[in-house]
Amino acid sequence: MSHDSAAAPETAARKLSGRRRKEIVAVLLFSGGPIFESSIPLSVFGIDRQDAGVPRYRLLVCGGEDGPLRTTGGLELSAPHGLEAIARAGTVVVPAWRSITSPPPEEALDALRRAHEEGARIVGLCTGAFVLAAAGLLDGRPATTHWMYAPTLAKRYPSVHVDPRELFVDDGDVLTSAGTAAGIDLCLHIVRTDHGNEAAGALARRLVVPPRRSGGQERYLDRSLPEEIGADPLAEVVAWALEHLHEQFDVETLAARAYMSRRTFDRRFRSLTGSAPLQWLITQRVLQAQRLLETSDYSVDEVAGRCGFRSPVALRGHFRRQLGSSPAAYRAAYRARRPQGERLQDAESAQGGPGGHPGYPGQPGHAGQPGQPSAAGHPEHPVPIQSRRGAAAGAVGSSQALSASASSDNGREAFISARASLPGQRSGT
Repeated sequence: MSHDSAAAPETAARKLSGRRRKEIVAVLLFSGGPIFESSIPLSVFGIDRQDAGVPRYRLLVCGGEDGPLRTTGGLELSAPHGLEAIARAGTVVVPAWRSITSPPPEEALDALRRAHEEGARIVGLCTGAFVLAAAGLLDGRPATTHWMYAPTLAKRYPSVHVDPRELFVDDGDVLTSAGTAAGIDLCLHIVRTDHGNEAAGALARRLVVPPRRSGGQERYLDRSLPEEIGADPLAEVVAWALEHLHEQFDVETLAARAYMSRRTFDRRFRSLTGSAPLQWLITQRVLQAQRLLETSDYSVDEVAGRCGFRSPVALRGHFRRQLGSSPAAYRAAYRARRPQGERLQDAESAQGGPGGHPGYPGQPGHAGQPGQPSAAGHPEHPVPIQSRRGAAAGAVGSSQALSASASSDNGREAFISARASLPGQRSGT
């Protein structure tokens, strides 16, 4: 979804220092970075496609540390430029960072800060957002990264408004994208911003990708487990909890299923996810309520029951605390900002009509009487991909990412704004 950043007027007015050139793009590479993400800006900005109507950029590949730089598959790369070349770039791209838990080199962070101060546009693809955050360039700003790492980004940098649902976020002079292919989406967006739709469309045809992708990351993260817990015994308990959110159970129930005492379970869960199990469970129930508010016509009372809340009052309280809005106001704002065509698709999807999945159990359109739960009585299928705002930020750890984006005025605006927008992105322009 698109969100007009309050900082947009300021960023639009910033100008490059005299030694920087708008057409120069510097790509900052580090040892240990994945080669796919690293290659995206090199392919987009480093190949001359003027014959196809794509204006030419001048590419500078810079090493963020001493080489050789080792990457995927044991390959070694030698960057032709060092950090000093960043001083000439109007755009600086950090396509990836090798570790979400280790700090980047301070010399590279200083170079990024100087570039930003001198008016350069700073871009972080996937885990490159961690480098921008470490440099302080995301403080107080909306940002995204791969959904699997979004909770860690929100936890390590609480001043960043992390939204794990977006493919990319354009906050004017600082831009971030989700994982892998979303880096292509953001690079195409940059070309579109610089040279218009026709140039971006021509480049997309050369790359054999869509010029714009609708939707966000939620179609991928809805029922998935982050890799750091995927092989842990607690993963089975987490998966069970997600499949039974419609039931009223508490953390004691989860601890019993894990064959642990409540104290041990709390400690193990927090060490894996950074979140207390009760807060995680409440967040998952709120996210499930979002999905139903977006994709069904159930009353708020019915939504509360189908999400495991003991009463509608409990749902309203937790919903407002996490999202800054009542369930009814959220539904109204969500529907108001949806393009009419997508609202019709959602309605068809909920009813099992053309262009959508049949409703999952307990939704209209599922086998049985409309609006009545099936024998299973709970969701077994992913939410229809037309849903844009309700998916969980991964199965574990989403409470940090959701709270980070909902705890500030910017976060609340992202949820309750009724602005029309392009799906799958935020834009500060």
